[in-house]
Amino acid sequence: MSTGAGGNFVDPPAEVLAEAAAAFGLLATPARLHIVWALSQGESDVTGLAERVGGTLPSVSQHLTKLKLAGLVRSRREGRRQVYLVDDPDVVTVVRLMVGQLAARAGHAPAQPVRLRELGA
Repeated sequence: MSTGAGGNFVDPPAEVLAEAAAAFGLLATPARLHIVWALSQGESDVTGLAERVGGTLPSVSQHLTKLKLAGLVRSRREGRRQVYLVDDPDVVTVVRLMVGQLAARAGHAPAQPVRLRELGA
């Protein structure tokens, strides 16, 4: 690890950068980002998510599978339904901040204000 010009910053190890890049890569599609945004506001089943993000059930299900394998979302059974929720609150923080900032720059209010205290930040 090396320090920056001011000597105050330490570069993260290559493994950490690779893990972060993989997480950002998973969120690099609008559909997956929308799914995480929706789940950051509350849990949902596949049908509800498909309606909200405008995707087909198979497509949303595939996105959820990838997000679940990466540990970004998890699911639990509720009767016959599979309910999905965000499994990593830090990812919620990043997504809400990024989407909120971009929405503000574009002159749009985000769907829900970013409240870092609620997110544990």
